[in-house]
Amino acid sequence: MTLVSVATEILSILTLIGTAIIVLFVIDLFAYLIMRERLFDFLWKRIRKNAVLFAFIVSSIATLGSLFYSEIAGFTPCKLCWLQRIFMYPQSLLFLILLIKKSIKIKEVFLYSLIMSIIGALIAGIHYLYQIGVVSGIECDALGYSASCSQAFVLHYGYITIPMMSLIAFLLLIISNLLWKKN
Repeated sequence: MTLVSVATEILSILTLIGTAIIVLFVIDLFAYLIMRERLFDFLWKRIRKNAVLFAFIVSSIATLGSLFYSEIAGFTPCKLCWLQRIFMYPQSLLFLILLIKKSIKIKEVFLYSLIMSIIGALIAGIHYLYQIGVVSGIECDALGYSASCSQAFVLHYGYITIPMMSLIAFLLLIISNLLWKKN
């Protein structure tokens, strides 16, 4: 096994775990709307209590994963990948600073993170749909040093590509933001 295949396997498993958390969140949301009862409140209490650490871990893994793919694996990022990076990279730094320096206004950091995560999730979602052929008409051909946005360097478990990994990370950050706001 190569370093790239091991890293891809680890990131894919983390994506599956993240997907499971998102599915539980959606099920719990519907259960609350229909029955006014939380099914997985124990999980949300844990995430809420450690929202800053959770957000730091998610954003750092996403940042380091994207850097691994471009700098070590040699996958050239496309234009949409660069846009996703713009909205992910600052978040790992924001949450690291928040973990170290307690005097920062946590409410503002989570607001900035929520805005960046929503925009990043939209870009990642469109990128994924473009990559699997559901959306067309995006002008994202390879130019200069960038790859084509339709190129999938990774396809794991039949659906996990790099944009899907990014989308799951952004959605997890949105969930951590929404849960923190209930504190």
